[in-house]
Amino acid sequence: MNKLFTMMLIAAVFVCSGFKFTDDKKPDIADLFINWQVVDNNYQNKNQALTALVITNKSHEVLPAGGWKIYFNSGRGFTKNAVSNNAVIEQVNGDLYSITPTPGFKDLKPGASARIEFVCDDPVVNISDAPEGPYLVWDAQPEKGYSFGAYDITPFKPTYQGLITPEIIYDRNKTVADIPANQLIKVFPTPASYIIGTGNFTFASNIHVLATDQRFNKEASLLNNFVLTILGKKGSDRYSDKAISLQYKAGLGDEAYEISVKPADVVIRASTNTGMFYGIQSFKSMVPASAWAKAPANVQIPCVEIADAPRFAHRAVMLDVARNFQPKKEVLKLLEAMSLYKLNVLHLHLTDDEGWRIEIPSLPELTSVGAKRGHTLDSKHYLPPSHGSGPDIINAAGSGYYTKAEYIEILKYANDRHITVVPEIETPGHARASIKAMNARYDRLMAEGRKNEAEKNLLYDLNDKSDYRSVQYWNDNVIDVSLPSTYNFIEIVVNDLIGTYKEAGAPLPTIHFGGDEVPANVWEKSPAYLALKAGHPEIQSTNDLWYYFYGRVNDILKKKGILLSGWEEMALRKTTLDGQPAYVPNPDFTKEHLQVDVWNNVLGGGQEDLAYRLANAGYKVVLTCVTNLYFDMANYKSFDEPGYYWGAFLGIDKFYSFIPYDYFKNADVDKQGNPINRNIFIGKQRLTDYGKSNIVGLQGALWTETVKSPERMEYMIFPRLLGLAERAWAPDPAWATEKDPIKSKQLYDAAWANFLNVLGKRELPRLSYYNGGYDYRVPKPGISQQDGKYLSNVEFPGLTIRYTTNGKDPDAGSKVYTGPVNYNGGVIKFRSFDAKGRGGNIAEGGNNLNL
Repeated sequence: MNKLFTMMLIAAVFVCSGFKFTDDKKPDIADLFINWQVVDNNYQNKNQALTALVITNKSHEVLPAGGWKIYFNSGRGFTKNAVSNNAVIEQVNGDLYSITPTPGFKDLKPGASARIEFVCDDPVVNISDAPEGPYLVWDAQPEKGYSFGAYDITPFKPTYQGLITPEIIYDRNKTVADIPANQLIKVFPTPASYIIGTGNFTFASNIHVLATDQRFNKEASLLNNFVLTILGKKGSDRYSDKAISLQYKAGLGDEAYEISVKPADVVIRASTNTGMFYGIQSFKSMVPASAWAKAPANVQIPCVEIADAPRFAHRAVMLDVARNFQPKKEVLKLLEAMSLYKLNVLHLHLTDDEGWRIEIPSLPELTSVGAKRGHTLDSKHYLPPSHGSGPDIINAAGSGYYTKAEYIEILKYANDRHITVVPEIETPGHARASIKAMNARYDRLMAEGRKNEAEKNLLYDLNDKSDYRSVQYWNDNVIDVSLPSTYNFIEIVVNDLIGTYKEAGAPLPTIHFGGDEVPANVWEKSPAYLALKAGHPEIQSTNDLWYYFYGRVNDILKKKGILLSGWEEMALRKTTLDGQPAYVPNPDFTKEHLQVDVWNNVLGGGQEDLAYRLANAGYKVVLTCVTNLYFDMANYKSFDEPGYYWGAFLGIDKFYSFIPYDYFKNADVDKQGNPINRNIFIGKQRLTDYGKSNIVGLQGALWTETVKSPERMEYMIFPRLLGLAERAWAPDPAWATEKDPIKSKQLYDAAWANFLNVLGKRELPRLSYYNGGYDYRVPKPGISQQDGKYLSNVEFPGLTIRYTTNGKDPDAGSKVYTGPVNYNGGVIKFRSFDAKGRGGNIAEGGNNLNL
């Protein structure tokens, strides 16, 4: 009876509102199409953009003027009232917004379109600025979201300052010499010593591989498998008289190796299995890339003498799988590429506000709730859409996690390649997924009458009235570090991680516990904090909770023989300077040898020397600098280049040109690409010799807010990963230490040209086929119009440029560019292609060159 009354009431409400919610009257949302476009990128002569969502009704039914909302995700801010006077835009939480029609919105008839124009707080720079994942929710069905039939973005041709045009690309590329392939070093990253000999070694399928010391039997098997992969099965002929022998040599470093290639044989020497593995990887890189495309009868390896060891012991990639998930297969693929280029740490960012991605058997809600995203306004059963993941729980980017078995497979795969996997569990900020998961656990156990057990893992004081917003706009994403249950939770997670790593036979030297971007005003009205403060006189304010929390976490890990790692804020103490908030290295933790990843050196942001200050103070520092090592930053300023740009625009040159011990030296442009004012370095700390001893390595970071597929992940990481690998492994280059600016520039230009040629003629063709092939970014070609002719070039010598003059986009069958093109017609299009025929973004020429 109650159910019938409720249904009648809902029907009555919608009849009165003029909207009849019946299946045969409401339009199918699959027949509604959404388009986003930029209207004015300098609206009202201010630093803001007027943009529009255009709704087109392709159904046979009217979309009513009200009774619905559109939800979407965006990392930007918007004015509340639409300029078109037909909707209001409101922030729900985090990056989730809603659009509600107002009386200005009229019924949308079949075949008609409606525009909702609204102001964005900032100008539009690239495609990643567009709203993401819009979907519709009927007021009568608030628990269900519906995806639109299509959502597209109108291409935008901006004119903002710093725009990278085809002419600029051409001018950058034209200074790069085209170096013959036979003059290039055959091993990458660049080895410490490389001496060219005379003659060649014939590498054939009947080659004999032997380990003269049984400790290298596993590596011998690895090399035999490589022979099989490249050259196919051994023939019926006897083994060749030539051999590749793996020999033990005492006294070499843990990761060092030697290779001697002579016409009669190849000898690889090392003191450890890791060193031997890297020696084999270098031998593999000597095999021409063409062999991966088609198995040859044999391969000629030039005779060389190599003695090599890495510059830094910690050579890392940080992969965020929390914001958008990547399947196990893609993680394994990344690990394989890392091992090829001798990177040895995978830092997995497993948890954040938007997702928890690893199974913790003792706390199943972490994945049953925290690993799923879909339309919800209470987050009781799963998390809301973020970063365009849409309304449906079944979403490859928004939902997913690694089962214990899958994570063990990842660990074993990494271990076999001498890569350590560092798990990151974000605390105390960036923790909404874990907070909501533990709230769900609390609700379940309370309903079962198990109050004591329900309270054991709560991460949020249910009576906390603190009002805050994180950098990503969340108002409920910080763990309450005053709660005893927080430390019970952490110990359970740590114990399960230890068990998983032990079962995999993989090392767990450290666990990363985050620590960044805890907002102001958090905890201030928490009853748990007030109670803790009353009993702990050393806690005078919420600032002191920082040291209390990480002190307790460190104690938990120390008892288990694990080092605590975190982001830079973990190592800082909050104070004031001239009455303003300031941070200084926290002396309490220096004796604990904590390791911190330092990202914040934004040029002009005031923290340019933070990494050096912490290293000078005694912290072990991994340079993860946003100015040079963030894979998620856009390659350059252009609408068709995806990625964020709040920290910098990062082409591969930024990775390659990074000087770890003096990154002030070659800082040339600010985050907008404008020439830098070097006065920002006045008064900044330089790295002392003691500080240098605390720089343990480099880390490239991929945050995945804009990365929703394996293809986009590979686009953002490759080939920039090779710039990271070169700087982390190769010796300090001469151009980095040369004091004469003119000589330094000359040395750099020569080394830069060599690097680009190695990539274009050896490594990128290899990556096209290696391990099934990687979808690396194929750069847009440059264009120049000179004397009525079009000239074109590409960043990596060796890639193919093709062009069209018929208005069509160039494809793998279009004309190959071999020299200046005479063309006086309309639009001419140029596009570069990799060895497999994959094309990059298109550059257009015509009356006006533009992107």
